[in-house]
Amino acid sequence: QVQLVESGGGLVQAGGSLRLSCAGSGRTFSRYVMGWFRQTPGKEREFVAAISSSGGIRSYADSVKGRLTISRDNAKNTMYLQMNTLKPEDTAVYYCAADSAVVPSTRPSAYDCWGQGTQVTVSS
Repeated sequence: QVQLVESGGGLVQAGGSLRLSCAGSGRTFSRYVMGWFRQTPGKEREFVAAISSSGGIRSYADSVKGRLTISRDNAKNTMYLQMNTLKPEDTAVYYCAADSAVVPSTRPSAYDCWGQGTQVTVSS
């Protein structure tokens, strides 16, 4: 298991930007597929983006393509989500997750470890 801690959430106006970070601990961070998910009250956890263990393959939800960018720095045991041109519908608690599988998944159930979440609020 990998211990994960998100940071970087906050309040921003529509059209603004935020950068989320997910810091991992342990020796095996570089072996994990990593993903970002988000959730609002009363809704299921929603896939946002995922990245392969090496960082070479990235996947995005259609709703965030062109606005959000996932990346990772394995030397720092950290994953990032750069969020630009934010919209009110991006408001949610954002979670980072680690998956021991080889192929990145869009399903929350595929991920083994989760962070505590960080709140992103976009005002209009």
